[in-house]
Amino acid sequence: MKVFAISDLHLSQAGNKPMEIFGPEWEGHFRKIKADWREKVKEEDVVLLGGDTSWGMKLSEGMEDVLSLKDLPGRKVFVRGNHDYWWGGISRVRAAAGEGFYFLQNDCVRFENLIIAGSRGWTCPASTEFTEHDMLLYNREAERLRLAFQAVQKVRREGDILLVLMHFPPFSVKKEDTLFTSLFEENRVDKVVFGHLHGAGYFPLKCEKGGIEYLLTSCDKVKFSLVEIL
Repeated sequence: MKVFAISDLHLSQAGNKPMEIFGPEWEGHFRKIKADWREKVKEEDVVLLGGDTSWGMKLSEGMEDVLSLKDLPGRKVFVRGNHDYWWGGISRVRAAAGEGFYFLQNDCVRFENLIIAGSRGWTCPASTEFTEHDMLLYNREAERLRLAFQAVQKVRREGDILLVLMHFPPFSVKKEDTLFTSLFEENRVDKVVFGHLHGAGYFPLKCEKGGIEYLLTSCDKVKFSLVEIL
């Protein structure tokens, strides 16, 4: 079993959000992703999708984009992104997608000796635009991760690998300590995968902090190809 990741697919099967407006590299981006996916992934593998999967506003619209991944191999694990407005009640989301799709919310999922926990995350306090409202959401997301780690402790065994999947980066480019990084270190996380960031702004695709590896997998940052995590 291998583990791959990619984030921020920004799909719109209805065709009302063409990504080409963000640059010519986005032209045919889903076709590029699918071709690379089929080359790399086998049915027993796991693919992590770090949020902003769909531009859909309603569950039916979001599911049209999610289910466009159905014929691609592998078990697919999702967290919510800041643009995933279609993602409402978790029970409805899981029921609509069906087998082979896993949606993380205050919990975790296990495959063999691999445990994956996750949450959306939020902007961290080091941001110059951080507001009082952001603090509320930042603390709420930290609490959701605490709940996820409580679920991890119920199933964790010696020798297990623990991955965390987020949408927002858990720190700024300066890699300051945050509530998120403290939770990761307390819970002995092995790797953290995230997305959200786009364009030419500098942020490393891979870095280390506190003995944990952090990987940025926004699809345009990784040239619309899946990143092998394990």
